[in-house]
Amino acid sequence: MGAVKPIRVAVDIGGTFTDLQVFDGRSGAVHAWKTPTTPDDPSVGLLRGVTEAGERFGFALDEVGLLLHGTTIATNAVLERKLARAALITTAGFEDVLEINRHVRRDIYGLAPDPNPVLVPRDARFGVVERMRADGSVETALDGASVADCLARIAAIGAESVAVTLINSFANAAHEREIGAMIAAARPDLPVSLSCEISPEIREYERSSTTVLNAVLVPVVKAYLDRLEKRLGEGGFAPLVFLVQSNGGVCSLGLAAEQPARLLLSGPSGGALAAGRLAHLLARPNLVAVDMGGTSFDVSVVQGGRVSVITQGEIDRLPVRLPMVEMRTIGAGGGSIAAVDSGGRLSVGPRSAGAKPGPVAYGRGGVEPTVTDANLVLGRLDPDFFLGGMMTLDMPATRAAMDARVGGALGLSAEAAAEGILTVTNAGLGAAIRLSLFEKGLDPRDFCLLSFGGAGGLHATDVAAEIGMREVAFPREPGTLSAYGILFSDLVQDFSRSVMLRAEAAALPKLAEAIAALRGLADARLAADGVAADARRIEIAADMRYQGQAFELLIPWGEVAVPDATSLAALEADFHATHKQRFSYANPGDVVEIVTLRAIAVGTLPKPEVGEPVPAARPSVKGRRRVFANGAWAEVDVWDREAIKDSDAITGPALIEEAFATHWIAAGWRAALGPARAIIATRSTP
Repeated sequence: MGAVKPIRVAVDIGGTFTDLQVFDGRSGAVHAWKTPTTPDDPSVGLLRGVTEAGERFGFALDEVGLLLHGTTIATNAVLERKLARAALITTAGFEDVLEINRHVRRDIYGLAPDPNPVLVPRDARFGVVERMRADGSVETALDGASVADCLARIAAIGAESVAVTLINSFANAAHEREIGAMIAAARPDLPVSLSCEISPEIREYERSSTTVLNAVLVPVVKAYLDRLEKRLGEGGFAPLVFLVQSNGGVCSLGLAAEQPARLLLSGPSGGALAAGRLAHLLARPNLVAVDMGGTSFDVSVVQGGRVSVITQGEIDRLPVRLPMVEMRTIGAGGGSIAAVDSGGRLSVGPRSAGAKPGPVAYGRGGVEPTVTDANLVLGRLDPDFFLGGMMTLDMPATRAAMDARVGGALGLSAEAAAEGILTVTNAGLGAAIRLSLFEKGLDPRDFCLLSFGGAGGLHATDVAAEIGMREVAFPREPGTLSAYGILFSDLVQDFSRSVMLRAEAAALPKLAEAIAALRGLADARLAADGVAADARRIEIAADMRYQGQAFELLIPWGEVAVPDATSLAALEADFHATHKQRFSYANPGDVVEIVTLRAIAVGTLPKPEVGEPVPAARPSVKGRRRVFANGAWAEVDVWDREAIKDSDAITGPALIEEAFATHWIAAGWRAALGPARAIIATRSTP
């Protein structure tokens, strides 16, 4: 699986930069690289980044054996509504499920609330005559003539893709598969997404939404993958390619083309993967991982060494009923734009300057001050050492924009305006972290903040102090840490089956039957992906609830194959404990239901044996610089990350610089090297 060639490349394509981590199997070295993202065609920036990295680190394109690729192509397509025109086939009478949804009002006091988005208009939703009962028996047979009529109407509207979601197909998918076969026979060029393959679970609205999302993404993602495949032959660059999924694992190009909804958190999940690995390397099982790049701020929680996974999320108010790394994302990054409204209120983000034109400091035509510009004005960024000296920042233009757009409007100096921008930004970052912890009943004081992303290090100690955290970890090469997480990923596929059974001994035969079926599907998929038998692992999990509840909790069940009364009792006990931790109460005497069983199929990819870097033979302190903090200018030490020794002690205020990131150690903090050569900052004042 790509192990013959010595180079492994992990790529995370973000909104502003394309990040790479390169593992060289000849030396055991891992290298980081960044290049600007090319929004019009991200594959251009990908190949350019690999080429630049090869020139910098001494490898040829034909030596790359494995490419692990995280991408925001699906996410951006949904957010920007650059989607294919799709049609929906459903059971007659249920054509309006997408618009009825859950009747949840986000703004309960709004007189004219925004309607929930609907990706398939009413004239593209068609009903067929058929009906399955909830127990899987047939109430009304499928009427082939109504399907043929739907196909004619789909052709008339010029649909590029079709979603098929029938009532109770999670219990019996025969009619859905029959419709899929009829469409394939009549229109082999028309992509079809069946809910029984995308999300075979209860809850009609969520299942329909997920299947429709997949359908509208298929042509978009396929077009990108086609462009990528064409580039794979250039210069001998022909690696085995896997794409990162929302669940943190990778999948083949074929599966990604068929089920692109699984890519909706492709890029950010790499950071969560890295956090899970670092929790063990740093001997800190409880981490809050924060990834602050150019456009967004992503928060994920590692508790007890495990990354949280959920079975349902959403993107732009559209439910996605698929396993994904639990993450909270807000529009706050280095490129977030600061503005003053007519009432004199300063806001930062969610609008972003993106890669083009970027912050004013980039000198590419940007005129609106951003968070990056604020850090430059305050002296926290060196205009001659941005991206390790690859880019020179324009200080005069940045100060002029800060004065004109923010300082002038608020009657403040450029420095005071920039500090205000950081205050507003840090408050928003802290709120996102608090919410991610408080909703789980967790205390920030029990966690270490893991800071990464190109912009994260400039804000981490201030944000940690604001929310009461006493420790911050800055891992090596934080600007490309999501790509680092991707570098160590495995093939992961998810399979599910709704069973609706009580967690009691009488249900064991049906549970065993369902688990055996799921394990069979999982093993067959891993075999089809070329995973050797000794590299396969299949874990079982269950969505559980107290009878009558409208939501479930995902409870791991390990590698159970044939459940018995003891393992079932342990599963139920884990559910009660998780429910109490999450909601502050548990009812051990109540009936517990297993709503859905899940199989997580893991195909282990060979892991790089990474060599330990040696500190550079040069002074640890590279100089001093004037920095504006707490309303005044002060001279602070500037430390060279690559030259810091085990004996060095860093006292804030101070700056630590490395090629693709700068870290601000605020007053009241001390920092030193820790495990895995991460910098561990500890708050020394209350």
